[in-house]
Amino acid sequence: MAMNKTDTRRANSVILPMLAVAIVLALFFAYRRGGGGLHLHAPRLYVSARQLPYYAFCSFSRMTAAYILALAFSLVYGLLAARGAMWERVLIPAIDIAQSVPVVGFFPAAIFFFVALAHGSRFGVEMAAVFLIFTSQAWNMALGVYESVRTLPNDSLEALDAFGATGWLRLKRLLLPACVPKLVYNSILSWVAGWYYLIACEIIAVGPAHYELPGLGSYLMTAAEKGRTGEQVAGLLTLLAIIILMDVMVWQPLSIWAEKFRYEFAASGAPPPVAIGMLGALGAVGPVILRSVRAAFRPILRAIHGALATTRPFNAEEHPGLRRAWRIVRVGLMALLFFFAAYGAIKGTVALIRTLLQPWPAAVRQIPLATGASMLRMIAAYLITLAWTIPCAIAASESQIFARRMAPIAEILGSMPATALFPAIVMFMIRLTGGMNLASILLILTGMQWYVLFNLLAGVSQIPEDLKEAARSFGLSRMATWRTLTLPALLPSLLTGSITAWGGGWNALILSEYFVYRDTTYKVFGLGAMLDDATYQTGNGLMILLTLLSMVLVVIVLNRLLWRRLYNIATDRYRIDY
Repeated sequence: MAMNKTDTRRANSVILPMLAVAIVLALFFAYRRGGGGLHLHAPRLYVSARQLPYYAFCSFSRMTAAYILALAFSLVYGLLAARGAMWERVLIPAIDIAQSVPVVGFFPAAIFFFVALAHGSRFGVEMAAVFLIFTSQAWNMALGVYESVRTLPNDSLEALDAFGATGWLRLKRLLLPACVPKLVYNSILSWVAGWYYLIACEIIAVGPAHYELPGLGSYLMTAAEKGRTGEQVAGLLTLLAIIILMDVMVWQPLSIWAEKFRYEFAASGAPPPVAIGMLGALGAVGPVILRSVRAAFRPILRAIHGALATTRPFNAEEHPGLRRAWRIVRVGLMALLFFFAAYGAIKGTVALIRTLLQPWPAAVRQIPLATGASMLRMIAAYLITLAWTIPCAIAASESQIFARRMAPIAEILGSMPATALFPAIVMFMIRLTGGMNLASILLILTGMQWYVLFNLLAGVSQIPEDLKEAARSFGLSRMATWRTLTLPALLPSLLTGSITAWGGGWNALILSEYFVYRDTTYKVFGLGAMLDDATYQTGNGLMILLTLLSMVLVVIVLNRLLWRRLYNIATDRYRIDY
C-alpha cells in the first residue's frame, strides 16, 4: 500500500535522527575502541626533492585506489537511491549526513577499523588513508548518479517500459549512459577534492595516536612547517605536473567521449571544438594513448566476446536448486548485516551513555555560539561562490571553447592542496585585516567553490543544442535565453553542487578555523576550531562527539527545511523532457 504524505513525514522524522545517531555512534565507538589507547610512532619523513618521485607514486596510488572504490560505491548507491520510495528516503539523508562529517571526524573510525586491526602496521595505515580519501571522493559522485537518473526524460523511461526492457538491459541502455556526463565531471571533482584533503589523509592523528605516511601531502605539510620554501615549491610543481598529465591524458578525452551521452532532440552535426595552444597539443597525446591501449587489449576482448557468444545463456528457471540457494545466501547475508548493525548500535549506545554521564567540560556551553559563528562564515563563502560560478557557467553555456578551457584551469587550481598554501594566505590576511575571520572565509571558499562549479559545468554539457537553436530561432535576447533556458536547466545541477559544496565547506571548516604554523596556533572562534582542538590537542572523546552531533544536527535541519525541498521541486519541474 502506498504511503501518503503524512506517513512519509513520520517516517522521515524517525529515520533521519536514527541515521544521524547511528553515524555518530559508530565514529564515537571507534574512538573508544581504537583511538583512545593506540600509540603509533611516525617514521622519519625526509624533506628532500630527490624523494619526490617516490612520494608522488605513493600519493597517486592511494588516490587511484580510493577513486576505484568511490566509483563502484557511487554507481551502486546512486542507482539504488534513484529507485525512489523507501530507498530514497533512507539513502539520500544518510549520504547528506555522511558528507557533512569532516575528514577528521572519520579519523577514529579509520584508526580503529584499519590501523588498530592491523596492529599499527604500514598496511593498516595505508588502508586508513585510502578510506579517508574515499570519504572525500564518494559522496558527490553518488549524488551525481542519483541526479542523472532522477532527471531522466519521462519519454525515455516510457519507451523502455513499452519495449519491456528491464534489469540489465534497462541498466545498460539507459541508466548507465545517462550517468556518464555527470560521472566524468564529478570524477574530476573527486580528484580535486582528494588532492585538496591529501594532507589531512596522509597525516592521521587522534589524541596520542599519530602516524604520517610518505606522500606529497605529508611532504608539503612538513616542508611548510619547517619553512623550507624551495622544497615546498618543488612539491607543488610535482603535483602540478601530475594534474596536467591527468587532465590531458584522461579527463579531456573522457569529457569529449561523454558528450555522446547527452540528450538531443535530433542528431547534432556540429563537431566538438578543438582545443588550441599548449594544452591542446598535449591533449592530443591522450587519445593516441587510449587508442594504443584499446588496440593492445582488442584481441583479448574479442576472445572473451567469442567465448561468451558460443556459451549457452544461463536460464535460472532450469536450476531451481541454485535459485533456492541464492535466496538462502541472500537472507543469511541480510541477517548477518543486521546482526552487526544491531551489535554496533548497542555497543555504541552503551559507550555514548557512559560518556554523557561524565562531567561535561565548560567549553560545551560555547557550542551553540560556535555553530552560529561557523554558519555565518559558511554563508559568506557560499554567496561568494555563487557570485562567480554562475556567471562562468552561463558563459560556458554560450561558448564550448570557453567551457573546455575553464575545466582544466579549474581542475588545476582546485587540485592544489590549499592547506600547503595556508601559511601565505593566513599571514597575508592577518597583516591586512588584523584578524583571521576573512582568512577563514577565503579558506572555506577553497573547499566549497569547486563543487558548485564542476556540477554547473556538467549541467551545461547536458543542455541539448536543439533547445539553444530554438532559442536563437525565436530571436530571444541573451537575458531572455538565460531566464527561460539556461538557468532553469542548470537549477538541478546547482542544487546538487550546493549540497555537496556545503559538505565540502564543513570539511574545510576544520582546516580554516584552526591552523598551526611554526609552532604558533592561529584560530578563530567556531565549531571547526573546537573540533580541531578536541581531536589534535586534548583527544577529548566527549567534545569530539558533541561537536560532530552539532554539525549533523545543522545538516539535518538545512537538508529537511531547505535543500531537499528545493531539489525535489527542481528535479520535477525543470527536468528536460521531450
